[in-house]
Amino acid sequence: MIVVGLMSGTSMDGLDVAVGEFGLAEGVLTLRLLGAEEYAWPPETRERLLGLLPPAEVGLAEVCALDTLVGQASADAAVRAIERFAGGRADLVASHGQTVYHWVTDGRARGTLQLGQPAWITEATGLPVVSDIRARDIAAGGQGAPLASTLDALWLAGDGPGGGAPARRAALNLGGIANVTVVGGPAEPVTAFDTGPANCLLDAAAHRLTGGRAGSDIDGRMARAGTVRGDLLARLLEEPYYLLPAPKSTGRELFRADYVESRCAGLPAVTDQDLMATLTELSAVTVADACRPYGLAEVVASGGGVRNPALMEALRARLHPVPLVISDDRGLPAGEKEAYLMALLGFLSWYGIPGVVPGATGSATPRVLGRITPGDAPLRLPEPAPRPRRLDILPPA
Repeated sequence: MIVVGLMSGTSMDGLDVAVGEFGLAEGVLTLRLLGAEEYAWPPETRERLLGLLPPAEVGLAEVCALDTLVGQASADAAVRAIERFAGGRADLVASHGQTVYHWVTDGRARGTLQLGQPAWITEATGLPVVSDIRARDIAAGGQGAPLASTLDALWLAGDGPGGGAPARRAALNLGGIANVTVVGGPAEPVTAFDTGPANCLLDAAAHRLTGGRAGSDIDGRMARAGTVRGDLLARLLEEPYYLLPAPKSTGRELFRADYVESRCAGLPAVTDQDLMATLTELSAVTVADACRPYGLAEVVASGGGVRNPALMEALRARLHPVPLVISDDRGLPAGEKEAYLMALLGFLSWYGIPGVVPGATGSATPRVLGRITPGDAPLRLPEPAPRPRRLDILPPA
């Protein structure tokens, strides 16, 4: 089955599209990577999406307009990807949409909202679309995140580094928010949770400091030119979220555009470079502190943050002696992982397989995720398939 996965993360820098061919036999799920690409949001659309984030108050007309604009852009990207990577033929599209609000109170997820009307994708491709991926898990008592734990648990379920016995490893995704999935031996439960900010505070600061000219400190140049301010770092680390037990989830509703400014109040002035260095260190410290209790043999990183050398250097220093590797070294390109995750979740939902690993998101009972928009052909779902025990990544043929 050929599935297109569409994903735009909390950084809101663009739409990631991946096309994969899936097979399932004797408990082994295979994913052949057919191709992936990132489509940048038009500048006006990105600014309008960022304008939805707290503390902004936005009318329903703008929410409706962006639901359509994201849906139309997703439809265009899906059509282009099917033609380029699948020879013009695919079976299913799985679209995450753009998260604009993740509602968490008292440590429990209450709701989540992603924009990107799937009807536009179906109309453009003629294919059924799986969307609204997170809501069912929240309704079942889960956090709705991190859904990367589903892919991670299957993907890292094999041998340990070097082909030895299974070792406890963590998959680390460095998007706007950082999340980890801890995977051990076959009898060990999977633990997954958001650790805190990865890029979102850095991106917001870079956007503000450059007057909107830069959406991120992608090469780490600003951070490398500065010095970590211990007083500001200590204040940032007082955030209560870091002490909450897993599973837990967070987003830009907590780590808002004005989050850092409010925590700088009363401190001596902080230079631009020192601010970026301190926020980089904050991401590294909170990830490393979250990983440390699990006695990891390896951390496998993916997401946009792997392109920031200052962040990767800080992470390696904080995680030492645990090695930090990039997911490319394990067969899955770091910048494409979440789009392939969406394709995987769409495949699982199509075959009636729960899209979360037991316990990973906090839901008592794993559920089949998403809702399906029928395509042009009659909607005929296959018989439910058994849950796979492993995922093998295959290179393009």
